Amino acid sequence: MAKYATTNPATGERVAEFDVISDAQARLIVDQSSAAYSSWKKTDVAQRTAVLRRMAELHRERASELAAILTLEMGKTTTQALGEVALVANIYEYYADRAAEFMADEPLTIAGSGSAYVRTEPVGALIGIMPWNYPYYQVARFAGPNIALGNTIILKHARNCPQSALIIEKLFAEAGLPEGVYINAFASAAQISEMIADPRVQGISLTGSERAGSAVGEVAGRHMKKYVLELGGSDPFIVLDDADIDVAATSAATGRFGNCGQACTASKRFIVLDAVYDEFVAKFVEATKVFAPGDPAQKETRFGPMSSMEALRDLDELVQDAVSKGATVLTGGGRVEDSLGSYYEATLLTDVNPGMRAYKEELFGPAGVIYRVKDEAEAIELANNSPFGLSSSIFTLDNARAERVATQLEAGMVWINSTSASAPDLPFGGVKASGVGRELAKFGFNEFANKKLVRTP
Repeated sequence: MAKYATTNPATGERVAEFDVISDAQARLIVDQSSAAYSSWKKTDVAQRTAVLRRMAELHRERASELAAILTLEMGKTTTQALGEVALVANIYEYYADRAAEFMADEPLTIAGSGSAYVRTEPVGALIGIMPWNYPYYQVARFAGPNIALGNTIILKHARNCPQSALIIEKLFAEAGLPEGVYINAFASAAQISEMIADPRVQGISLTGSERAGSAVGEVAGRHMKKYVLELGGSDPFIVLDDADIDVAATSAATGRFGNCGQACTASKRFIVLDAVYDEFVAKFVEATKVFAPGDPAQKETRFGPMSSMEALRDLDELVQDAVSKGATVLTGGGRVEDSLGSYYEATLLTDVNPGMRAYKEELFGPAGVIYRVKDEAEAIELANNSPFGLSSSIFTLDNARAERVATQLEAGMVWINSTSASAPDLPFGGVKASGVGRELAKFGFNEFANKKLVRTP
């Protein structure tokens, strides 16, 4: 059975391996999580949030150590790794500050005599299945609110970031979390399916691919379990003819190539009105030049390797399919030559049509597609012509126009004159094939909560 392993994407060197747990260990983990829930749910919310507050402190105190693990395991540049650690600290602190408020009884205005209110309570042991592109952040936005609420967590992380997974579990223990409330599980897919089927497990949250989401949703549905699925995105970046093109071009480069393009909310389809197309493309290509491959461990590096050779091959297949069918490469277009690691050039394509895989599939890596459209209506139509509906961006100097376009976009999130950026108090999620449910803010807090009605006639 394939192991959990750390392979440095900058060098291709395999530096650590961890065995998959046994079936007996998988069953024991559920036992431990369920047993911990029986006491954790009764723990005062102030005690639960104190753990999260200490988690925030530990992330800030040990930021350099934590960031270095991200750089080692998935090639995240030092600056971006430190940024992820800072965001995670903010998420834990946010739920430490707000959990009591979110759990307060909510009085209802009702017809008839008497009173009624809704009480927010935990539901039980939960399973989280998390990806490699933001190893700490993805966990925090699931674990933070649910630990504050009183649920317990079984966390299956991606196979290529085991050391990130272990340090999270270690920090929770150092922060004072009782044993069994958060358990890292180096589990197989089959073992996770068995865990989901266990009646003591009450919910599943997955961030990952459509295929993984479909598989988990099928098992969860069969066993009547609540699930949240945060899946892919092919986010449109619309440039209207009254936009500030300098701002739009710089934002486009950052939005596409940050984290080496490996983000579900990264801008991927650049839809530009004809009147400003040539100017935007020229400035976009120029802005892309700063994303030159470098050692992610060096602080000045802005553009590191992709997370793995497998991820690189998946992206390159989409790019080469488009090129072979007539797409034009404006810059980049392939793996960085003479590189031992999984470095891919910052790539921009035009002349992509529906006969190419890149037209519909998610480009998860440093490659983007630029489209020319004649007007606002065509821009909206093309933006919505996607199986995904996660995030989106609109660039215009007319706020009323931006609002008008935002209303017509089929997306869970819309950013005006900005690319997508996560914050603890902003709900995260999409529509269509981009998933089900929300994370962060109060919306994420309530996904795995029992909203119990109490009625007194």
